[in-house]
Amino acid sequence: MEYTELDVGITCIDAAYGSHGMACFYLMEENGECAVLETGTSHSAPRLLQLLHHRGIAAEQVRYIIPTHVHLDHAGGAGTLMAALPAAQLLVHPRGARHMADPNRLVAAAKEVYGEDLFHTLYGEVVPVDAARIRPMDDGERVSLAGRPLEFRHTRGHAEHHFCVWDAASRGWFSGDMFGVSYPWCRFPEGDFVLPSTTPSQFDPEAYLASLALLASYPVQRVYLTHHGELPYSAEKSQSLARQVEAYCEIASDDSLDVAALQQRLTDYSLELLSRFDSSADEALLRNRLAVDMQLNAQGLQVWRQRRANA
Repeated sequence: MEYTELDVGITCIDAAYGSHGMACFYLMEENGECAVLETGTSHSAPRLLQLLHHRGIAAEQVRYIIPTHVHLDHAGGAGTLMAALPAAQLLVHPRGARHMADPNRLVAAAKEVYGEDLFHTLYGEVVPVDAARIRPMDDGERVSLAGRPLEFRHTRGHAEHHFCVWDAASRGWFSGDMFGVSYPWCRFPEGDFVLPSTTPSQFDPEAYLASLALLASYPVQRVYLTHHGELPYSAEKSQSLARQVEAYCEIASDDSLDVAALQQRLTDYSLELLSRFDSSADEALLRNRLAVDMQLNAQGLQVWRQRRANA
């Protein structure tokens, strides 16, 4: 299903990134004005434009496009959407603004990781955004969507160019990667499994824990994950993420582990946590489902420990 209508004027849109249920973005509607939170990739844009057409929403009604950070699964479609939505401003972290105007470094870095062919399969074309339409958002700054306040809080830990967006109307955070990932297969009758995202190259565990504490200081009831969908908030989930971050760093402190061995240890640790939700799950299937995230998390931890060693 491409669209899931939530409450309080929010619709979750599958981003067509990899397989279904891997990534999403959100349309917020309020008294004739709209905001798009996250953008997916250029492959995602037609899904939003089709939804706007289906609901009779004119392109000029979209006021804001808001990627939580400039990693391309969150912001790669920004230029394509901005071209199609002429009245919109792009609201972005100050550290990410220049990369939206000139995405060449982002593209080059992603191609180095994925290779040319897979990059185009995942991301398509990454279109620059006119710098005059980019508005950097300071920590604590707010905008109004037809009277609905949206507050921007800088949340380091996953990336230096990351913010989360507080929506008081839903008592929800649009959390980007800050509140981890929880795919549809991570939701169990016993509860929801959420794992941290420590991907390269700016993972900072102390900042990560501080950002989790910041999110918890608001009267939060739900979190809108990019990977994937709405998640009921609980202090228990936040504490679990914090414990996992600490455990990841403890595992990574063993300098004898190369990236492959580190990935294996992280996977084993996550499987043990998953078994508490479903002890009968197929281990081989879960290892396969965890593989990409564990590989990226291991790479991010490797960069972190190298940075720490060189400090």
